[in-house]
Amino acid sequence: MRSELTNVPVVVAARRTPIGTAGHAFKDVGVDRLAAQVIGAVARDVAGRPVEDVVLGNCMGPGGNVARVSALAAGLGQEVPGLTVDRQCGSGLAAILVAGQAVRAGEMDLVIAGGAESASTAPLRTHRGAAEPYGRAAFAPDGHPDPDMGPAAEALAAACGVSRLRQDAYACRSHARALAARDGGQFAAEIVPAGGRTQDQRPRPLRAASLARLPAAFVPGGTVTAGNSSPVSDGAAAVALVPERLRAGLPGMRLVAGSVVGCDPALPGWGPVPAVRRVLARAGADLGRVAAVEIVEAFAAQVLAVTDALGLDPLGADDERVCPDGGALALGHPWGATGAVVVTRLFTRLVRAGAPPGTLGLAAAAVGGGLGVAALFEVV
Repeated sequence: MRSELTNVPVVVAARRTPIGTAGHAFKDVGVDRLAAQVIGAVARDVAGRPVEDVVLGNCMGPGGNVARVSALAAGLGQEVPGLTVDRQCGSGLAAILVAGQAVRAGEMDLVIAGGAESASTAPLRTHRGAAEPYGRAAFAPDGHPDPDMGPAAEALAAACGVSRLRQDAYACRSHARALAARDGGQFAAEIVPAGGRTQDQRPRPLRAASLARLPAAFVPGGTVTAGNSSPVSDGAAAVALVPERLRAGLPGMRLVAGSVVGCDPALPGWGPVPAVRRVLARAGADLGRVAAVEIVEAFAAQVLAVTDALGLDPLGADDERVCPDGGALALGHPWGATGAVVVTRLFTRLVRAGAPPGTLGLAAAAVGGGLGVAALFEVV
């Protein structure tokens, strides 16, 4: 029987496509084509090892097991099955946790996991007999709150006292940091060209005065605007996980603990708070020991509400700790992929940058319907 210690999953490769705004850079590129690019790249990064499964997060695709279609499109061979996971905006990170569980159980020795989304090509869905497509599936059943994510971010900002001024300041920071990282080559090693693009489409210079003139996007008189919200986007990201016993000296980051939790569906942006707390408790770690934090930046209001609750200050003392190269506000938010994008960002910040063994990194995402996903990693 294999030792639990030697089966601890380790991320040994991580890649992503550039991220494009829906209807623009990848408007004609299907979700399986986006996913196939990163799956193929990660498989080449660990060449010589047979891939046993592909686990992909996806929210709005055509069905038909996107992971299986993408694995075949990537040329992995017909023996690689594929599993598609839907935890909405947390799907990419949840897929990595599912793959990690298979490795930890000793059932698989190499799994590629991540997520992909093509909002540009996602099919419209219609209830049988209805004249028009519906906007989205329900996040909660009748009798429970089921807000769209924009109004939910507005409600969280109000509940947590996150001001418009701070939201706009955080959005400016995200774009400025992403531009600096892009121009400084920080993304180069993690990006796989797709659709003829080699760089993220969206990051641009923002001015606080310009953001301040934008009207509320979701609630009259509110604080959440198009400028401090992430855009609908297309993109994909994937990582390779192997057990510790088969790492064979490859640099990587150990998946120490992961957690998916539920919270009030009326305030889904709160989900990362209990998820992070549970992960840290399971790992016996203190947040003060965590050197790198990547949170899916769906809305500036949501990021600030979460970091306030966790005792982090990305606009102050934790400026170089929390999303220092920008995040989804600047890069874009391909729903099923972004949870894997933040793990890829951690891999670049910690492994590619040569952080010493034992350095901890944290990834987290909020999910529509009232969920939070978090994972703690350790450099090996």
